[in-house]
Amino acid sequence: MRVFITGSNGLIGSEAVSYFHKLGADVLGADNNMRATFFGKEGDTRWNQARLEAEYTRFRHIELDIRNREAVLSTLRDAGPLDLIIHCAAQPSHDLAAKMPFEDFDVNAVGTLNLLEGFRRHQSDAVFTITSTNKVYGDSPNEKPLKELETRWEYADPNDWHGIGETCRIDQTLHSLFGASKTAADVLSQEYGRYFGLKVGVFRGGCLTGPQHSGVELHGFLSYLVKTARTGGTYRIYGYKGKQVRDNIHCRDVCSAIHQFYEAPRPGEVYNLGGGRENSCSLLEAAALVEELGGGTLKSEYVDEPRRGDHICYISDLRKFKSHYPGWGITIGLRELVAEMINAWKVRT
Repeated sequence: MRVFITGSNGLIGSEAVSYFHKLGADVLGADNNMRATFFGKEGDTRWNQARLEAEYTRFRHIELDIRNREAVLSTLRDAGPLDLIIHCAAQPSHDLAAKMPFEDFDVNAVGTLNLLEGFRRHQSDAVFTITSTNKVYGDSPNEKPLKELETRWEYADPNDWHGIGETCRIDQTLHSLFGASKTAADVLSQEYGRYFGLKVGVFRGGCLTGPQHSGVELHGFLSYLVKTARTGGTYRIYGYKGKQVRDNIHCRDVCSAIHQFYEAPRPGEVYNLGGGRENSCSLLEAAALVEELGGGTLKSEYVDEPRRGDHICYISDLRKFKSHYPGWGITIGLRELVAEMINAWKVRT
């Protein structure tokens, strides 16, 4: 098996390197550490690249800027036959997108187009997956009726108990420029599956996380929360009383879902992918869990204004993916996930 992974220094990309290498695959990883450009020193992922190169003998790293069309096309042309392409590279912050709109769109939308076209021209027998985002829905999930509980917001309608499904609309809603660029990539990927009949799968992620996540304030809330509690910093809570809810999925379970799709691809299909209700928590609940597990007490500062387009309560409805791939399920619960992150930050800080 031969696997090509973009964003291989990052969270999902590096976990995919590990996951598929352990299955016996030869893995080609492409990254250029743009996360350091986006987030500064704290976002630098070269440490993760060095770890992968030291640990995995069948892993090879290449420097690749996915905005460079000719470089992408030639890389996929010269790579030799591939079985699976996992596209994880992205500008991941909706806050930063407004400050660097050209870079955001060029990475997220144009970069994806470059990869899809290279895939169509040179690797059309392979399976292609993309890590999209729940931000393609914009703020339409906020239209769900909610009720306020002691530590979280909750869906008021019992019919919404499982969370947000793939039928949630993606237009006529406030996305942020990041959400718009990722929506462009999402729809393009669907078209390469549906129009050209290629084996493309789109995964709309909730909070994808794990111990190697380089969380920063503008991206990776759970990782950044653990880091802030560990280092004694101050965590800024933006609106909604800290009761905003996210569902968290370990990157290993993400890779398992990609593997399931690879084994039985459905061209152009779209799936919501997160931790589901069982791995959901509010910011307040996450801080309490970190303290309970020995990660430190979080110092916080409340900003009485939410981020524009931010979700109040977002839980990924996983029923569609589970119905198509009944062998898949969440294997790493929230407590275990947070404990892993605390231990990882203890080593790194």
